[in-house]
Amino acid sequence: MEYIEISAKTVDEALTEASIQLGITSDQLEYEVIEKGSSGFLGIGSKNAVIHVKRKFSTKDYVENFLSQVFEAMNMKVEILVQLDEEHKMIDVELKGDDMGLLIGKRGQTLDSLQYLTSLVVNKHSDSYYKVKVDTEDYRKRRKETLENLAKNIAYKVKRTKRPVSLEPMNPFERRIIHSALQNDRYVTTHSEGDEPYRHVVVTLKSR
Repeated sequence: MEYIEISAKTVDEALTEASIQLGITSDQLEYEVIEKGSSGFLGIGSKNAVIHVKRKFSTKDYVENFLSQVFEAMNMKVEILVQLDEEHKMIDVELKGDDMGLLIGKRGQTLDSLQYLTSLVVNKHSDSYYKVKVDTEDYRKRRKETLENLAKNIAYKVKRTKRPVSLEPMNPFERRIIHSALQNDRYVTTHSEGDEPYRHVVVTLKSR
C-alpha cells in the first residue's frame, strides 16, 4: 500500500483522521511527519500539519500478501489460512483450493520452495526469527508417515542383506525424519553423504 497524505491542524488530529479513513487504530499506522504545523500568531499565518501515512503490515499480512501475489501470478484461487504463535515464533500456513497437487510438486519440492520464500519474506521484515511451515491437504504429515515406513523397510533390508543402502536425495527436513525413525534401532545406524541438493541418507549395519 502506498502512503496517503493527510492534513489537519495538528499531527495528532491528522493521525486520528488517517485512522478513520483507513478504518484501523492508530497503533496500526506507519507514518512520516512532513510538516509539524504551527498555530501562528492569533491564528494568523497558521499552517496545518501534514503527514504521509499507510497501514502498518503485520507478520500475518506479509505472509498473506506474498502468497496472494504468487497465486495470482499462477492464476490459482487459493485460500490462505495463517496461524501465528508469537510465544514460540511459529507460523503455520494452510493452503486450500483445487488442484493442490500442483502446489505440492514432485516430492513436495514446490511446497518446500513456497515455504522457503515465505520464510525469507517474513524474516526480512521482522526483528525476531519465525519458523514457517506451509502445508496443504495434510501433505507434511502424510510424507512423514511415508518416510518413517520407508526407513523401517530399508532397515529390514540392511539387516537381511548386511549391506548398506543409500536413499534418494532428500531435503534436510526429510533426512531428519529418516535419522529420527532409526535412531533407536539396535542393529542399524544412519548418516548423510553428498552435497546439497544431492545429499542423501545412508543406512548401514552397526559395527559390533
